[in-house]
Amino acid sequence: MTHGFLLSLAWRSAWNRRFTLALTVCSIALSTFMLLGVERVRTDLRGSFSSAVSGTDLIVGPRTGSVQLLLYAVFRVGAATNNIRWSSIEALQQLRGVAWVVPLSLGDSHRGFPVLGTTTAYFDHFRHGEQQPLRLREGTRFQDLYDAVIGAEVADQLGYRVGQRITLAHGTGEISLSEHADKPFTVVGVLARTGTPVDRTVHISLEAMEALHVDWMAGVPLQGLHVSAEEARRMNLQPRTVTAALVGLQNRAAVFSVQRQVNNFGGEPLMSILPGVALDELWDVVGAGERALMLMSGLVALVSMAGLMSVVLAGLNERRRELAVLRAVGASLRHVLLLLTLEGLLMTLVGTSLGIATLSACALALGPWLQSDFGLTLQLAQPTLTQGLMLSGLLLAGWVASLLPGWRAYRLSLADGLSPRI
Repeated sequence: MTHGFLLSLAWRSAWNRRFTLALTVCSIALSTFMLLGVERVRTDLRGSFSSAVSGTDLIVGPRTGSVQLLLYAVFRVGAATNNIRWSSIEALQQLRGVAWVVPLSLGDSHRGFPVLGTTTAYFDHFRHGEQQPLRLREGTRFQDLYDAVIGAEVADQLGYRVGQRITLAHGTGEISLSEHADKPFTVVGVLARTGTPVDRTVHISLEAMEALHVDWMAGVPLQGLHVSAEEARRMNLQPRTVTAALVGLQNRAAVFSVQRQVNNFGGEPLMSILPGVALDELWDVVGAGERALMLMSGLVALVSMAGLMSVVLAGLNERRRELAVLRAVGASLRHVLLLLTLEGLLMTLVGTSLGIATLSACALALGPWLQSDFGLTLQLAQPTLTQGLMLSGLLLAGWVASLLPGWRAYRLSLADGLSPRI
């Protein structure tokens, strides 16, 4: 009795009980979908996370935690504990080894989207993903004092296009009682989608950020003082403070030297962080959630394999005569054991293939929606090493789960099989 014959026999036997086994195959497909789906989302989410900033050697801000500095400077989450004086930014630009400095000023918002005050160097030096520069989907960079360049998500969610008039609000959050309504802005450019926090940001110049607050102090308008938009144009709008700065170096080998110079800066207490290191720290913070998801998916896979074993065990009584006939025509105990394990392996193989196909179809169908609404890019790439190990683990678990029914069938005697108890 050849292995090919046994494989054909296992397939035909499973096909005869296809309606019962279909539920088990669906269960295995679901567990494969969840296990690989969580791993795919985790991998792509981490990729999106890491791609939020690239090409920047250091992020400089007031002394605080490295994760906090990364959160508000890159992800626009939270608020800075202090600001950096403009004189410090000018001193940073003079440090040996520094190629460029892009100052960032945060604190305002537009209908829940953060407003970033910066210079046009931001569009030249900021990189995301694999060193990809920012591109304009339409319009131009800001040139006039009251020009604004918006991210793709701001434009798509609010239906804005070039020429749209907007007003900014003081502070963050969707609802603000302090609008800068007297100084409206005009949208002059819309950035192409990046899948990073840039998509959710309204960009204005540092001078515009200063103009918004010339008649404000400590977060509230000054009583009895009002500076109109046109009057602000004629004022000195040199920024006095900024929130943080992105720094690029002439030679990346000098990163630790420049970092040490910034951390020992004498003008005011500053700190500089390496974006990659801070991203790893941040990922460690949110890693507990991904581990919980992986554990849940693993439990689903375990339940599926238990279901596979239960179905095969439950079907043994119905198949005792079939197994006995096989024994009668010359099948050895090893052949019976092999037949049962082949059947379990076959069902696991079909279930995992169905799960992979479902995951690929979902990635194709939901990819654009996830990209537009959550900034998450799902990629139909080749399986990673971890995914390969997971698939191997599933097949191994399916084989192991079928060993117990096989061992039970092995124990059935020929006489018992020819005279089954019903």
